[in-house]
Amino acid sequence: MFTGIVEEIGEVIGIEQVPNAARLSLSGPLVTTDAKHGDSIAVNGVCLTVVDVAGSTFTVDVVHETLERSSLAKVHVGDGVNLERAAAVGGRLGGHIMQGHVDGTGTYLARDAYGMTRFALPRNLARYVVEKGSIAVDGVSLTVASVDDDEFAVALIPTTLEMTNLGSKAPGDPVNLEVDVLAKYVERLIAAPAGNGRADPGAPPGDGPGDNAGEKE
Repeated sequence: MFTGIVEEIGEVIGIEQVPNAARLSLSGPLVTTDAKHGDSIAVNGVCLTVVDVAGSTFTVDVVHETLERSSLAKVHVGDGVNLERAAAVGGRLGGHIMQGHVDGTGTYLARDAYGMTRFALPRNLARYVVEKGSIAVDGVSLTVASVDDDEFAVALIPTTLEMTNLGSKAPGDPVNLEVDVLAKYVERLIAAPAGNGRADPGAPPGDGPGDNAGEKE
């Protein structure tokens, strides 16, 4: 589990194609201070499993499913990525409860002089996003300022722009989105007949709350 409080901006230093996956090598001096094989680190909001640590560098494997459903397929060597270690039990919950399971990708649209920033929102996710609710953008916990069927806005303070990669986004850049998991559970409970446990059979394939990316490999 994560809270959406990014600990540092890491750097992609290597990309290797392996069968049905990509192996990323990332520099993260802070998150590697206590990282070991098998630990979880969120990379741009995607929960990934550490397979190797060497000094301030760690390596993760990103499986095909995650490459298909997140923006990690489009990262390049030299890109800055948001990094967060899994939340420690008993620690402060500074953002909101996040799983690191990306629900889809959006697009950075624009930011005004006051920090109000707009992102394109996939229509199949719009029903889970509410004004004053929480959403994770590239692993950053943010409060929704406004939302409609195809975009939403958040207010980014200078600290967030400085401490995360959101400050370097340009119009058209893809971002990973994770909606509030509680909204998905509520939808499933309402849709399923009592005692059935199955969602509405008329729902379109690939549009259910379980169809998301990120993995604990």
